[in-house]
Amino acid sequence: MIYLNNAATTYPKPQCVQEACNNFLQQPPTGQFRSAFDESVPDIFTECRKKLGRLLGIKEQKRIFFTSGATEALNKILYGLGIPASRTIVTATEHNSVLRPLYNIPSIQGTPVIVPCDRNGKVHPEELERYIKTDSRALVVNHCSNVTGCIQDMEQIGSIAKKHHLLFIADISQSAGCIPVDVDGWMADAAAFTGHKSLYGIQGSGGYYIRDGISFRPMLFGGNGKDSSTLLYNQNIYEYDAGTQNGVGAAALDAGTGYLLEKGVAHVQKEEQEKMRYLYEELSRMETLILYGSAEENRGPVLSFNLKGLKAADTAYILQNSYGIVSRAGLHCAPLIHSCLETGRHGSVRISISEQNTWKELEQFVSAVWEICRAAG
Repeated sequence: MIYLNNAATTYPKPQCVQEACNNFLQQPPTGQFRSAFDESVPDIFTECRKKLGRLLGIKEQKRIFFTSGATEALNKILYGLGIPASRTIVTATEHNSVLRPLYNIPSIQGTPVIVPCDRNGKVHPEELERYIKTDSRALVVNHCSNVTGCIQDMEQIGSIAKKHHLLFIADISQSAGCIPVDVDGWMADAAAFTGHKSLYGIQGSGGYYIRDGISFRPMLFGGNGKDSSTLLYNQNIYEYDAGTQNGVGAAALDAGTGYLLEKGVAHVQKEEQEKMRYLYEELSRMETLILYGSAEENRGPVLSFNLKGLKAADTAYILQNSYGIVSRAGLHCAPLIHSCLETGRHGSVRISISEQNTWKELEQFVSAVWEICRAAG
């Protein structure tokens, strides 16, 4: 099997992540205010927050809270801020974990303002600024598209948000771990991430950051092991980590983040971009292939394409069942960008790599696509 669906979940995980999961399950429960069999054993949640803070450029590490992934994180952020959808600006590159909460959470129902992107998936900051209204209050931007891999200029967008007094929410689900992230440098007020993609954690892990001082109401209430006497919260003083947290998920995320800190995200990005340039160059030579995006831009490890005369699902089926190559077909949970890409209701075939993919695997993929093109042409 050649696995090219890392934008969904990375595979394989580094050995240190596998060992961290196993080690955690063999140890008595510790930390998170609920159990402390051995006080000398570091609290895995605190240790993980420290590493995430370093990796993501967040000084207020205590303001990082764990969830089951980016979907829960984004729902909690949007619900907690409680800003009407009509006063929230999003881009056409956003994932459904941003769009669906805005359309469905009762307290924030309405229609968000949508900023279009170009055919490469790029959101141009100067065009974005034209969509800001006098009553706009929040801006949500996907750092790296999970369809085209296009990376947005978050520093410039963050400056625009501050200029117009908007709360700036960064979705770093697709970029954290494979592209340098600087939440504080972007002046982001909130950020959501998932653990099981380029951070090399396991499924069911992730979290969000919310800047101190922002009016923010939690979605969940319950025990946290700190102060069990308080029943009624007031003056916007809440706890955001109710319930028993995912310890094994935090252990895996801690190990994955540590692995990336040691290796260096810039090094990972350089390695992956070299491989992506090769794929763009090879695929762009195929006359019967439509490639979305450009090799000339700084991009993440994701690309989408279609073969003329074949539906995306059919191409993905042939790749998997005839060549053992795992890709993904469809709208990729980001429906609005496909209007900009003109990919229609069938979407695109998406491949996404990690630094674990070998050059030989990529060469085999290119060879397979050439064969499919000849057969379909």
